[in-house]
Amino acid sequence: MSESVFSFELIAQEDQARCGKIITNRGIIDTPTFMPVGTLGTVKGIFTDDVLKTESQIILGNTYHLFLRPGLNVLKRFGGLHNFMNWQKPILTDSGGYQIMSLSKFNKIDLKIGAIFKSHLDGKKIILSPEKSIQIQRIINSDINMVLDECPKLTSDKKIISNAIHTSTEWAKRCKVEFGNNKSKALFGIVQGGLFKDLRIESINKLIEIGFDGYAM
Repeated sequence: MSESVFSFELIAQEDQARCGKIITNRGIIDTPTFMPVGTLGTVKGIFTDDVLKTESQIILGNTYHLFLRPGLNVLKRFGGLHNFMNWQKPILTDSGGYQIMSLSKFNKIDLKIGAIFKSHLDGKKIILSPEKSIQIQRIINSDINMVLDECPKLTSDKKIISNAIHTSTEWAKRCKVEFGNNKSKALFGIVQGGLFKDLRIESINKLIEIGFDGYAM
C-alpha cells in the first residue's frame, strides 16, 4: 500500500473561525481537536483502550523525554512509538523546545550546536541539536514533527524574545534540511515572539519564508 501525502482540507470558515480535516497515513484528524498529552508514550492514568473510547484522534509525545526513557534502542525495536504504546492513530511530537524553558536550569543554548542539557534524571550531558531532534522524531515515527525552537521563559525583555526568534529561525532551517522531502509526514514550524504582536508577526513571516506543512502558534 502506497503512503498518502499529508494534507489539510478546509471544510468551512466564518470570519477567523474554521473547521477542517488533517489527512495523515494513520487517519483523519478533525480540526479543531483535543489532543491528549502522552509525554512518555502514555496518557497518565489512562489505558490506551480508554483513550480510544474518548474518540481522540491524535496524541502528543515528547522528543526529549522519550529520548531519555524508554530510549531510542527500545523505540527502534518496536518500530516506533505507535507499536510501543499500542496506538495506531496519528502522533505529534514536541521537538524538545518546551524543555528548553521547563528545564532551563538544566540546559544552555548554543546557536551553532543546539540545546545542551544536563539530564534531569542522571546528570548525563545531552546535546539536542536541530538535526538530532528530527532524527529522534524519525525513530519515534511521528506523523507530525515539530522543529526545535528556543522557547524562552515569559519575559517583558524584548531583546531576549528577539534573540529567541533568531535562534529558532536558524534552527528551523536546519530542521527542514534534516527532515528532507518526506511527503507522507509533516514538519511544523513554531512561532515565537512572546506577548509582542510585532515580534510574533516577524516570526511567522520568517517561518512562512522557509515553508512548512503547518505552523504552531
